[in-house]
Amino acid sequence: MSDQPAYLPPPEDVLEIGAPEQFAALAHPLRQRLLFALGHRPATTSQLAAQLDAKKGNVAHHLKVLREAGLIHIAETRQVRGGTEQYYQRTARHMIVAHPQAAGTAAMLTAVAQELDRSPVDAHLTLRHLRLSPAKARELGETLTRLVDEAEESPEDQPVHGVLVALYQQALPTNSTPTASTASTASTASTASPA
Repeated sequence: MSDQPAYLPPPEDVLEIGAPEQFAALAHPLRQRLLFALGHRPATTSQLAAQLDAKKGNVAHHLKVLREAGLIHIAETRQVRGGTEQYYQRTARHMIVAHPQAAGTAAMLTAVAQELDRSPVDAHLTLRHLRLSPAKARELGETLTRLVDEAEESPEDQPVHGVLVALYQQALPTNSTPTASTASTASTASTASPA
């Protein structure tokens, strides 16, 4: 990608996911991985296929679905000896899913698992269950978000690392009612691995 021109940042800083076609687009692990890959810079279908170890035709199909859902766009078109080369880019730097759907969450976790399997170094993976009041859970979530958002990036010649942070309240068993001792259980999971 060294001959790649400089690009402007994505047109939007934050995109809130809410349309049915966006949820459908997020329900496939390869589409999730394509969004991960396009998180730092635009890339062509060929570059993405090589990076993700996927077939070019398969990548092209999934890019089309993401583009139709408004999650990516064509940032640049260049003429090359074999025809036209298109560089795809995410439409927003941050994508927020206010009301996650099970299929998209499962696809994202599958995509992260695939990236972990391909990581050239050992990954850090932690799962811990904590009892937290709603206020403490909110504070922890805000702290984790701020920690990731404010992490200073190294120069472009350094490896890319994926970071997944999740904070969720565990569901109560269906045959019990909340009590003071069981009302607030939360978990966090984080992983960091080179892409």
